[in-house]
Amino acid sequence: MEITKKVRGGDVRAASRLIRNLEDRIPLAKDSIKHIFPHTGKAHVIGFTGSPGAGKSTMIDCLVAELRKRNKTVGVLLVDPTSPFTGGAILGDRIRMQRHATDPGVFVRSLATRGALGGLAKAVGDAIHVMDAMGKDFVIVETVGTGQQEVDIINHAHTVVVVLVPGMGDEIQAIKAGILEIADIFVINKADREGAGKLYRELVYMLSMVDKFPGGWKPPIIRAENIFAMDSFQRSLDEMTNTIDQHYQNLIEKGLLGDRIRRKAVLELNEALLSAILDPILTKLVESGEMKEMTDKLLKKETDPYTLAEGVASKYLVMPDV
Repeated sequence: MEITKKVRGGDVRAASRLIRNLEDRIPLAKDSIKHIFPHTGKAHVIGFTGSPGAGKSTMIDCLVAELRKRNKTVGVLLVDPTSPFTGGAILGDRIRMQRHATDPGVFVRSLATRGALGGLAKAVGDAIHVMDAMGKDFVIVETVGTGQQEVDIINHAHTVVVVLVPGMGDEIQAIKAGILEIADIFVINKADREGAGKLYRELVYMLSMVDKFPGGWKPPIIRAENIFAMDSFQRSLDEMTNTIDQHYQNLIEKGLLGDRIRRKAVLELNEALLSAILDPILTKLVESGEMKEMTDKLLKKETDPYTLAEGVASKYLVMPDV
């Protein structure tokens, strides 16, 4: 396909158009992914997650600059909240990364969540494939930043960076958050603030409670102070960039990279099955009026969701003999 050739050739317009079509769930976009998929799997995918205001966008902006100094090409996917008026991304994070707009080695794209939970947009997996096929050395994904349960990034990223900031509330409550369980690297941003020491100690205590880490990788804790204190911040940035590379090498050396790739493959297969099997059925139910009829029965308590679902399955799917 022509668009496949353009994407593999690094054509930003073609890639951006394809990602937009994937967001809009245009059928031809799926066909493009079928042709692109064999050319993926080379990029190091890095996920950034954390609470709103933790400084994820700032850290990513600086990381991109550092990677470019090292002559690496970078794709950045910024998952933004959905506009209530257009259904598109708010684009707040792209505003913060204007200095990379004219750099041909950097491709920044925003995605709208469009109601998806887990801190990511539904199209993010395929968008990663697009940037990977473009030949980007690194693909960085930032979650939307809505709270504690943004753990879906673990299904897409090889390395997950959790950005924390002191003064955001009870540190013990933060430790309880499921988001911390997926971290490969912790970054305490704005570490010159009051409470940074307490947050650091709580993280150290939490990690001390773990008996064994996969591959022997104990998530390091990096402290980054005020970005305007350039010398100290640059040292923290260098440490974070080197640690991200070390984590990726550890995955390779310990044979764990394949596990993460397999986890992503299982997720993508599940999503593809849902799209191929469930979506057409739902469309038929809506167009035929059956969905409304079933909903009315539920509201009248004439039946239950499980009985209705079993009826739909027996009608539209070939069920194996028991």
